[in-house]
Amino acid sequence: MCKTGILYSLLMAAPIVGLAQFGPRTPEQDSLIARQQRKSQADHRAMMATLNIKELRPGPSGNPQAPNAANADESKATTYTSLPDPLTLKNGKKITTANEWWQKRRPEIVEDFDREIYGRMPANTPKVTWEVVSTKDTVDGSYPVMLKQLLGRVDNSAYPAIKVNIELTLATPANASGPVPVMMSYGFRFPAGPRSAGLRPPQPPTSTTAPAASSWQQQLLAKGWGYAIIYPTSYQADNGAGLTEGIIGLVNKGQPRKPDDWGALRAWAWGASRALDYFETDKAVDAKQVGIEGLSRYGKAAVVTMAYEPRFAIGFIGSSGEGGVKIHRRTFGEQVENVASSAEYHWMAGNFIKYAGPLTPNDLPVDAHELVALCAPRPVFISSGSPTVEGQWVDAKGMFLGGAHAGPVYELLGKKGLGTTEFPSIETALVKGDIAFRQHSGGHTTGPNWPTFLEYADRYIKAPKSR
Repeated sequence: MCKTGILYSLLMAAPIVGLAQFGPRTPEQDSLIARQQRKSQADHRAMMATLNIKELRPGPSGNPQAPNAANADESKATTYTSLPDPLTLKNGKKITTANEWWQKRRPEIVEDFDREIYGRMPANTPKVTWEVVSTKDTVDGSYPVMLKQLLGRVDNSAYPAIKVNIELTLATPANASGPVPVMMSYGFRFPAGPRSAGLRPPQPPTSTTAPAASSWQQQLLAKGWGYAIIYPTSYQADNGAGLTEGIIGLVNKGQPRKPDDWGALRAWAWGASRALDYFETDKAVDAKQVGIEGLSRYGKAAVVTMAYEPRFAIGFIGSSGEGGVKIHRRTFGEQVENVASSAEYHWMAGNFIKYAGPLTPNDLPVDAHELVALCAPRPVFISSGSPTVEGQWVDAKGMFLGGAHAGPVYELLGKKGLGTTEFPSIETALVKGDIAFRQHSGGHTTGPNWPTFLEYADRYIKAPKSR
């Protein structure tokens, strides 16, 4: 199988139980997957019935050899004629001031994303009480760190049948002279293997600013930053079967979602916000200098987190694709119809399913560039891999355009956008603005872009000197 075909198989299998397909599965895991698939499909059918939808358009295949392979021909990608204007109110008036953005236009865009795309977070969510489970003086590479394992216990007194905990790891330099910046990563959980901070195989850096063997964690420590890893599936499952469990199920007291209730992406972002609550109490962390990073579905979660949580200082958005910073209306790679399917719909509001039938992506009231605009004026770095190694499924150009078309909002707020709508050649870093983009020559990882991201982040984030 070609590399893009392998990537397709990983992407399509992963939503069921995280990433259990990395390595042989046991019969028990196969049985669990089958049960989850059946329950997810049943919940998906029930949501379709609630929306009075009889059938959906099928999404294309990510396997380039399949008869229904996703489009990878740029000449066929722009089937839309226009995008929603982030600076035009619903009444047709163009806004011209920052105050109009904050008071009028931004709330309109948030409402559309809440209702139709990611779902509404409940007005009241349970309290989270953080417990430091363990602390350890250790080293990461050659860097001495204080490593903490934390558990966020979610108050379930309103519905004791569902128990929810948030799992978090925090590592800060042991020799820091004061509170340090922290990059928090959404961590993949491997059900078939050990629970560790080794989330992805290290990728060779593309800059001489860090040694070839340095992990992303060690690159942060070298700058005097800390790192954190939050495990989203500890508090909301990555499948439709889990929608009556986890934080979504707890708030709904075990009942199915309404069409505009939050999906997993908003729920994962909620957990990141609760981690930030903890950081505000930890004297080792500079909570005003905390960033968020994620890859693939967690790249989607990272940009949703940035859009909805103003306390995050910077975002590193890795290969987020459809449902992330990729333009929904582009006919290239993964499509709205894929995300609206029973394999991925749980990421989104139930209402999102409508746009795979009877509505179309062109009927969406907002698009991905407006999600990036909701992050303004804070810096956002959009990352992608090579089209020949990572494949075309995530649509690097579509993600680039999601950043490029957010520029007018950044500029209205006195910041700089990408500065171009011309898609750059691979490994060309567009980092002069407050929106940045780079497509590296590696695969489905943020690894090769960490050195470039950290150079970019130096403009915004400052660490204290070591003792």
